[in-house]
Amino acid sequence: MISLRKIRSEEFSQYCEYFVEDYSREIVENYGYLIEPAVEIARLDLDKSFPLGPEKSKDDLLCIDISSSVDNKDGTHLAGYIWLSIDHTNKSAFICDFYVYDLYRRQGIGKQAMVELESYLQRQGINEIQLRVAYNNSRALKLYQEIGFKVTGINMLKILDTL
Repeated sequence: MISLRKIRSEEFSQYCEYFVEDYSREIVENYGYLIEPAVEIARLDLDKSFPLGPEKSKDDLLCIDISSSVDNKDGTHLAGYIWLSIDHTNKSAFICDFYVYDLYRRQGIGKQAMVELESYLQRQGINEIQLRVAYNNSRALKLYQEIGFKVTGINMLKILDTL
């Protein structure tokens, strides 16, 4: 069973570590940056959105928990994260980051987490979810299309030589 909950302050550094590594790699692969400036961009993004930590941010940082029963002991395991920017005025949410740990991939966890996310947002009166998918992330694109997301545009980039 999948559940979503707000991240606890003691878990935030673990999220930051994952995010900086993952996002800086995406910046290098998709935008042609060197790793050092890409890491700085990723860190600045986190600092801008969570200057006082996740509890005092306008964004929601959710943990994806998976419940399991092993040796007759119930417990939950962190399976991933969802970072949301919610615009209550326009009744929309933007998924800034959606991540499922490798151990839990290809098990339907991502799809279940998105179903839970929809319920979470509907309870807040949100009726639209937006996101961006990197062009080389075909697995994510397939998941989003399977659960009803539509492609609304294509981001493009051209890097110019400096004079």
